Amino acid sequence: MKAQGDRRRLFFRQAAVLISAWSIVILSFIILRPSLAFAAADHDFSKMAALLGAQDAAMVASPGGMVLFAHNPDVERIPASTIKVLTALAAFHYLKTDFRFSTDFFKDDQANLKIKGQGDPLMISEVIRDIADTLSVEWKGSSHRLNHLYLDNTYFASPITIPGVSGSLEPFDAPIGSLCVNFNTINFRQKNGTFLSAEPQTPLLPMVLPEIKASGLNRGRITLSHQQDEITYYAGRLFRYFLEEAGFEFSGRVRIVPVSSNDHLVLTYRSRFTLDQIVGRMLEYSNNFMANQVFIRMGAHQYGAPGTLEKGVRAVQAYAAGKLGLDQVVVAEGSGISRANRITAREMLTVLAAFEPHLALMKKKGRLYFKTGHLRGIRTQVGFYQDPEKGLYPYAILLNTPGNPMHPVVKRLLNALEGGD
Repeated sequence: MKAQGDRRRLFFRQAAVLISAWSIVILSFIILRPSLAFAAADHDFSKMAALLGAQDAAMVASPGGMVLFAHNPDVERIPASTIKVLTALAAFHYLKTDFRFSTDFFKDDQANLKIKGQGDPLMISEVIRDIADTLSVEWKGSSHRLNHLYLDNTYFASPITIPGVSGSLEPFDAPIGSLCVNFNTINFRQKNGTFLSAEPQTPLLPMVLPEIKASGLNRGRITLSHQQDEITYYAGRLFRYFLEEAGFEFSGRVRIVPVSSNDHLVLTYRSRFTLDQIVGRMLEYSNNFMANQVFIRMGAHQYGAPGTLEKGVRAVQAYAAGKLGLDQVVVAEGSGISRANRITAREMLTVLAAFEPHLALMKKKGRLYFKTGHLRGIRTQVGFYQDPEKGLYPYAILLNTPGNPMHPVVKRLLNALEGGD
């Protein structure tokens, strides 16, 4: 009888240990692997979960940081243009929000004017006109008769090939460079068989007509060129146009020649736009050109000129690892046009937590502050839901299932957060 009692006690002790062990395993699975849809007390995400496939990822957190919903949260997905949020954060870190791009103007002893660009992404026609007027005043009575107009595009390496950018004429495929104007695009229209500028502030220069005719379009905005020298020459000729309007005369040509140590600095133009204003426009219009101009510029700032793709990548990944604790994020370029970019939904929430002080730079619709992303077969959206009483709910939705639309998922997200059907 005693032996039988001992066996019973041993059995119950072993059972208790087994149950305890399985409890720990189950609890660990729930805490550490929240890849299953689940609902917080006040939120039902089941209808949102039903719209997500195996290739999708999503995560929603409370204002206090508690995970409310997770689907494949630790599986890397293609972020498309939502990676611009990380690019913006890194730029704020290295350059600061009040940073202003600059462009230098020199005069040499042979009466040549030299322009050295440093990647200003908002060098637009209105700005160039203002610079020309300022230069005319800064000349201080000297002769406005000049020889050549020289262009220095050495602050960025040339050429820089952005992964994901094709040779198309679409504006989202515009190339980058240290001296570019009007986003490296041409906006045109046709009237009575003649091509005209579609922007009153921008002349239609003869050199762009072959590109326009080759497009086969009667109107629209197209990429100027994918040849680095050609986009630099276009910038120079547009500068020359406005400089001549301001009273300068050139007897020579527009040429690509670097600045030398013997040249005399006449003017340093500092952009009228601060970096946070640039980022606001970059996010609002999801402008790939602006994003990668900023991306390369921060790399040059951190690791020295010339700016290269590799330096931009190194700067952003160093920021992500060192400041955000994200050492697994894969950054191929800064705009999201590359399908080689990779991030998880959980990592994106970490990015959003750091971006929260700047959320006003995002698009706003109703109670949502957000950034979207689109590539072929990819739809993404990240941002914040603002509850007027409880605060901000960060969310990341990375749809990598081809054909899976974003709108129904966001609708179910809102229903869950607002307690609707």
